[in-house]
Parts: sequence; structure tokens; C-alpha cells
Amino acid sequence: MQEIQNPILRGFHPDPSIVRVGRDYYIATSTFEWWPGVRIHHSRDLVNWRLIGYPLTRTSQLDLRGVGPSQGVWAPCLTWDDGTFYLVYTVVKAFYCNMYDTENYLVTAKDIRGPWSEPVALNNFGFDPSLSHDDDGRKYMVSMVTDHRVPKKYAGRLVLQEYDPKARRMTGPVRDIYQAERIFLEGPHIFKRNGWYYLFSADTGTGEAHGQTIQRSRSVWGPYEMYRPADPLRQDGEAWSILTSRHHEDILLQKSGHCDLVETPEGEWYAVHLCGRASEKRNPPDAPRFAGCRRYLLGRETAIQKMRWTEDGWLELDPGCAEEAGKPGAEAERAKDGQSGNRPAPFSNTPLTRVPAPAEAAAQNDAENAASGEAPFCRDDFDNLQLALDYQSLRIPMDSHYLSLSERPGWLRMYGRSGLASRFSQTLIARRMTEYRMTAETCVSFEPEVFKQMAGLVLMYDTDNYLYLHLSRDEDVGKCITLLKAENRSYEYLTDYIPLQEGRDVVLRLTVEDTTARFSYGYRDEPLTQAGEAVDVSFLSDEACQEGWFTGTMIGICCQDLTGFGKHADFDWFEVRPDGQLPGWAHGR
Repeated sequence: MQEIQNPILRGFHPDPSIVRVGRDYYIATSTFEWWPGVRIHHSRDLVNWRLIGYPLTRTSQLDLRGVGPSQGVWAPCLTWDDGTFYLVYTVVKAFYCNMYDTENYLVTAKDIRGPWSEPVALNNFGFDPSLSHDDDGRKYMVSMVTDHRVPKKYAGRLVLQEYDPKARRMTGPVRDIYQAERIFLEGPHIFKRNGWYYLFSADTGTGEAHGQTIQRSRSVWGPYEMYRPADPLRQDGEAWSILTSRHHEDILLQKSGHCDLVETPEGEWYAVHLCGRASEKRNPPDAPRFAGCRRYLLGRETAIQKMRWTEDGWLELDPGCAEEAGKPGAEAERAKDGQSGNRPAPFSNTPLTRVPAPAEAAAQNDAENAASGEAPFCRDDFDNLQLALDYQSLRIPMDSHYLSLSERPGWLRMYGRSGLASRFSQTLIARRMTEYRMTAETCVSFEPEVFKQMAGLVLMYDTDNYLYLHLSRDEDVGKCITLLKAENRSYEYLTDYIPLQEGRDVVLRLTVEDTTARFSYGYRDEPLTQAGEAVDVSFLSDEACQEGWFTGTMIGICCQDLTGFGKHADFDWFEVRPDGQLPGWAHGR
């Protein structure tokens, strides 16, 4: 049996939304303050996935200048109807405050690769908008509602309003379809099956207690009835989750929730959901936020589970897919995934690391399936005139004001602009950290004139939290290299100003093993020297950062010139190589 290995989108890929058009599957994920907006992956078999682009690629569509860490683009919902792709999403402009600014928009396209339209403004009641297409042609948008009142009137609230595609605007009344004093719901989707409208929503935040609920009604406007399965592990006051990791701290896929559904051509059902792989480190018990919680450096990722319909029309996780009799270690894997005994339990809501692929995948040609997957992208020698899709920048596009791939063929030229704390004009490109073992390396040609000019290799969570191995110039030492640490706006240099030879290209390297990083430097074709001591990098995590906690750790190259003259640095290559295939790491941290 062909299997899907979770997570299917590794590293920072949260809030997945999935749609099938013919034999093609597409997943959209959140990008927050990273540019361009919304990542789209494609698959033919739900096993192999390839990044194919971003819908929000123009500043007329998306302006992220000034947004804070973990704000920006939240929870896109990707759907298709009558030859058109629809993408609704939130642009969060203010969140860590009393009154949230959550602007909801819609863009459309005939081709998933674009061009995508200019955005249509929708309502701004809250975030996580989702568009549904009824079989009578009418369209509805559901979203959660933020409440700035003290105290809040409801713990959780969802509203529904109709969308008029001809007028390109919201229309009609806004109605509550869910109110609760205890169970908080977000990330809602509405879909229809056999005359029932199903309200499929994430519950209980986005941490380790996260989960997914389902409700149904004969009318899109409700009232909706909550499915209450016989879950022996559920405790009083918990949500009635059909998918959650909250009772199994030892399994791989933690934080599981925020689902979306897809049906295969053969009638099989799958749910994509966000998840996280925990590190071995925790917040201190007196931490100002998330005290004692485990740290997740990779951020929230995307996984997939097989689902089943009960005889009375409710949706559940399909526990039968956990059975793999005869496989070495199968019983241990079932125990790890929350199963026990020789047969799966009648009801299970625990996510699995290995999931059977749909029947169509086995029937397709292996070469065709593999071709639909992501080609390994490790080393970039900057031989093309366009950046690879995998790169993202912070808040703004990297146009000719920031970089060039033609000024020095075979090199990436980066023009120094604002500092690493800037929310407006950084010269930086980055890729996701996808495993707890990885190596990154770059070669830079840079001749700084003053200490305000810097270029190098950065491991960062956001503009307040990073480790930056960079070249600069000191009045006493001359051209030099040093390692800067920023942790929640507390800054320290972890090395002295180490002298470098003038006129020589410098190789910079970073290795991470679990939560320990080592930085090193040197010259072409020569042994490298470690820069400072090994560093605990677990502070680059959702739980440890004090402002944002929704993205994930990124590895980047960047250049700053705080004099305003735009001193440039040239990069010959940039390589990020996950070591996830090492023994003991392929299916774990």
C-alpha cells in the first residue's frame, strides 16, 4: 500500500486549505509578514507536493509595510467553482492590542498560476474567512468574530453573510451562526453533503490543545448541531474534537487542528490540518507567556489524514488506516500514533504519521506521481535571472532597489538598506527551516567601509529574534566578522570582532542539530573556523517569542547599509540542506 508521510509540507506552512479540480489538488497556506502572499502547492496523488507559486505578488494586491511579526496574511481559503479559483484571506494590520484590524479580501483567477485579480474588500468582523459555493449558485462567507470588549461577551463567535459575485461585494444581513461561552472556534469552513450543511471549525486556539470540531444543519443559516462523539479521553469543558493531539504528548504531530476537506474522484475523503513537531526544549516555568510549554522551532506545518463518514452522516478520522499487520514495528507505531491492540479503536481522533494514499495514487504511473512532487532544492548558484520560488522576503518584494541577478552574472547582488529590525525596507531573502538537523552555507564578496554596513547569513524567527553571522568593519580591527544575537529585543555579540583578510570572499556556514547551532567562517577551498561557542537556538520558536508566535524559523542571506548609501554585497551561492534522512530523524525531529 502506498503511504503518505506526514507532515506533507514541512516547516512553516500553517492553516492549510485544499481544493481538487479534476485530478489536481492544490493547498494554500498562510504566509503572515513574508512576501509574496499565500503559498500554493500542487499534487496529483496527495503524496508528492510541489510549490507552484503565490497569488499575491503585486503591491496593489498586498501592502505589508509596517505590519508586526506574525501579522499580515492569515488563513487563506482556496475554492473553485464554475471555472474560477477563489481565494479569500485576512490581512491583519493590528492584533496584539485591544481593537484588532482584520481586513478580509477576495481574489480570483481562471488559472491557479495566475494572473490573479485585484482584491475585493469583504467584511472585517474577524479573521479566517471562508467562501462556500452552494448548489443553487449562491455564495456565502463565514468567519470568526473578534471581540475587543472587556470582558468578551462570547468566548467564540462565527458569522455568516452572502457574497454577490456579480456585484463583487457582500450583501444581505450578517448573522451569528455560532455563539459559545466556553468553546472557542475559528478557521471555519462550510460544505454541503446529502442535504446537510457542515460547519467544520478549529477549536481551542493553535497550541497543544488545538483540535477540530464539526457541526451540521439543514439550513446554511443554522441552527447548527455539534457532533459529540464518544471520546473516552475527552475531559469536561473540552471541545468535542474529531481530530486533536491534546491527549498524546508523545506523538509526532502535535498542535493538530485547523482542517479543510477534499474528496477524491473515487469518493475517498481526506482532511489537511496544521500540526507541529516539538523540540526537546521548553519555556522556563516563569516565562511571561506560555510558561513551561514546549518550543516549536519549525513553526506549524501541514499534515493530512484519511476520513470516513459514519452511518448517521457524521465525519470522523478513519482509524482503520492505522492497521499495518505484518510490518516490522507496526505495533510500536500504532502505540506512538495513539492506537493500541491488534485492531484500531471504534473512534479515534489522534492524527497519524503514516496515512494510506488514495486509490487513484496507486493506479497512476509512479513516474507521473514523482514528477508532481517537489524537486530537491538545496544549492542555489544564482545562475538564473529570477529568484527560485522557495525564497520569500519580509513585507516587500525584492525589486531592483534591493537586489540584482544580472549586475554580476552567477552572483546575487544585494544592496544594503534598512536594519534587521525594520518593518519597511529590508534587503533579505529566506527559506524555511524544515528539519531539526540542517546545514546552511553561503559565499559572500563584501568590502564594508564602516561598521554600519553589514552582510551575511541569518537564522531568524522574526525581526526581534535572530542569530546573524555577518561581515562588517570595525575602526580598530578593520574588516571583520561577528555573531549577533537578538532575543526579544535584547541584543548581544557572541564573538569578538574577528579580523578578515581584505579582498577575499568569505564562506559562512550554519549547522543545526536539534536545538543547538554552530556557526563557522573561512575562505574558499580552505577549512572553516567555528565562530564562538555552540548556541541554543530554541528561542527561535512560536512559544519563546514575545510578540508573534504564528510563523517559523527561516534561514536567509541579507545586507544592511545604515549610512543610506546602499553599499552592496555579492553572494556566489546559498545552500540549505536538510539532514532529515539521517537515521532516527526521518520521521521524527
